[in-house]
This record gives sequence, structure tokens and C-alpha cells, in this order.
Amino acid sequence: MTTKTRVLLIDDDIELSEMLKEYLEQEDFDVVAKHDGESGLHQALSEQYALVVLDVMLPGLKGIDVLNRIRMHSRVPILMLTAKGDDVDRIVGLESGADDYVPKPCTPRELLARIRAILRRTAHSQHSDILDKVIHLAALTVWPEQRKAEWNGQVIDLTSTEFSLLEILAMNAGKVVSKKELSEQGLGRPLARFDRSIDVHLSSIRQKLNQFDNAGSVIVTVRGKGYLYAKNS
Repeated sequence: MTTKTRVLLIDDDIELSEMLKEYLEQEDFDVVAKHDGESGLHQALSEQYALVVLDVMLPGLKGIDVLNRIRMHSRVPILMLTAKGDDVDRIVGLESGADDYVPKPCTPRELLARIRAILRRTAHSQHSDILDKVIHLAALTVWPEQRKAEWNGQVIDLTSTEFSLLEILAMNAGKVVSKKELSEQGLGRPLARFDRSIDVHLSSIRQKLNQFDNAGSVIVTVRGKGYLYAKNS
């Protein structure tokens, strides 16, 4: 018997939650729905989930606060639901460790596509030559199959999306990777106009690398073209 993928949905819109829950369960997901920040946080930390769908606007404990508290204990992939056109919520969410976002209102099909894109990135493959290869770049070591990265032997605490983006840059060290490629390969979706998700994620990676002797400078912005990992750093 195949085990269903467990998803936690935290949204105070009960009608929308029930619709999304029903749709995802038809697609073979096991969905638990919570409708406030406190109960959602407790559920996220007390049980194992493949992914959390988290609304920014929640009664009581706000979505960003829930996100921050989850990130103190877990790297579970988190997909934020944000108000359409609210760039502040999106940027704050990504900076706080969200893997991606979907603007509301969204269709169940759109949400499903984004969930599957995130889960594809986090799934371990036992048959990929790329994943079997450990990447060594001076102080940086990346284990794609384990989704783990270290700097001089110290673990870099990355979210799933941050790991994917660092892995792509490391695999292409010394070469410019466009934001379009990073979005398609790292986020699993086309780059939208005015979308700053890649910039925010890479800024977060730099901040985390800067804990190790200001190592964030290994990720170089090539204006108008994209980003590269400085091969000889």
C-alpha cells in the first residue's frame, strides 16, 4: 500500500480550506487543516509533514510568526499563501525561510502545481548520476542526495529552496546562471515579471554563508545576466 504524502494546511478561511483539502485528497495527498496560527504551529511541530501550506493572514498568531517558529525547529518545506500584489508579505516570508509563495486567490490546480514543484525538488533520487555526485568547491561541500551543504566542515542551515539554488550555482561554478534558469530549476516554475523571489533567496544564502568568514561573497551578482558561484573562492 502506497503511503500518501502528508500536507499541513494552515488557513483561517474554512470554506477555502475545505475545498483545497478535498481537491488535494483526490490527488492522493493526506491533508490536515488548521484554521489559526497557534493550532497550526502545534500541529507542524508535533507531527511529520512533507510540506506546510501557510496563510500569511491568520487570526491570533500571524503567519510570519508561525513561519519563524517552525524554522527554529524544522526545515520542512513551507509554501506561503499571500495577498495578491502584496510584495511586502512575500519578501518577508521568503526572508524568514519560506520556500515559495502563491498569491491568493488561487485555484486548487495552481496550488497543486506549486506543491508538486517543491516536492520534486526535495525528493531524494536513488538513480541520478548528478545526485550521487558530491560537489567540492574549496571550502564548500554539497551532498545533493542528502540535501546537505557544509562550509569547512560546518553545516550550512539552508531551507529546501535555498539548498536547491546553491546546488545549481555550485554545479555551474564559474558560469553565470540566469534568474530564469534559477527559477525554472530551483523553484520549479517560470520566472514571473517583477518576481524578486530569486534575489531574496540568494540574499538569505549570502547572509548564512557570511557566518563563515564573510563567505557570502562567493555568490556574485552579474548585473543584467544572473548569478554565479566564484569557482576559485
